[in-house]
Amino acid sequence: MKKLLLIFMAALFSLGAYSQEPLYLTFEFMKVEEGMGADYWETESFWEKIHEQRVKDGDIIGWDLWALSPSGTNQGHQYMTVTLYSDPVKMMGGGTDFDKTMEGAYPKMSQFEIDKQMDQTVKSRDLAVIVYLQQIAGAGDDFEMPLGTLAQINFMKAKTGEAGTYEEMEATVFRGIHERRIKAGAMASWGLLRNMMGYTTEAYASHITVDMFKDWDQYFNASPNIEWTPEQQEAGDKIAEIRDIKSTVFGTLVKKVR
Repeated sequence: MKKLLLIFMAALFSLGAYSQEPLYLTFEFMKVEEGMGADYWETESFWEKIHEQRVKDGDIIGWDLWALSPSGTNQGHQYMTVTLYSDPVKMMGGGTDFDKTMEGAYPKMSQFEIDKQMDQTVKSRDLAVIVYLQQIAGAGDDFEMPLGTLAQINFMKAKTGEAGTYEEMEATVFRGIHERRIKAGAMASWGLLRNMMGYTTEAYASHITVDMFKDWDQYFNASPNIEWTPEQQEAGDKIAEIRDIKSTVFGTLVKKVR
């Protein structure tokens, strides 16, 4: 236990080093009714060009569209969009001129056509949940995430008063395990995200971890047996006491803008 506590104390001074550049993200979960799949795809294709313009304008770093599994209409959300920012103010909508962005993306589109697309956007999906996040640790940052990438998205809830300890465990002990898995070819990247707007008692999840794989083949077939050190095993036993895994969903990358 003494060694484990020393690791956590070191993390207090080094946690920031694990996140190279500040990265802020919005996860938006979409519910698409049965029979509206084609309309929703057309909607996101329309918005894809707008997000390309937002990247050019420096408003965002990038945007992704993920198809979620399970995906039945009675199983929650079928799609998730992820928008990446370098600035939390921009993430919350500060400094964005939507009219200018729209003009840059669709210079020849009439106001009637724009209004029609906006109406189609509302009808094609229900934007059910938005989560504002900050990445606080990661591994495998050089993974370029091509289309077809698989993400295992884990919703975690740290118990009251234990959020700091949980983050330290993830950013030190478990980050090392993920780095070894990445080096062994068993996964592609890993990230720890903190929910910025709701915390512990209020939010469904206080943190999200994202385990990325090249595809389903890597997920199922590339799992080498990596032995844990005594400190890692001790942390594994402890972490179950300080956070709950609320749910897990899988996403496949189907659109990407950078």
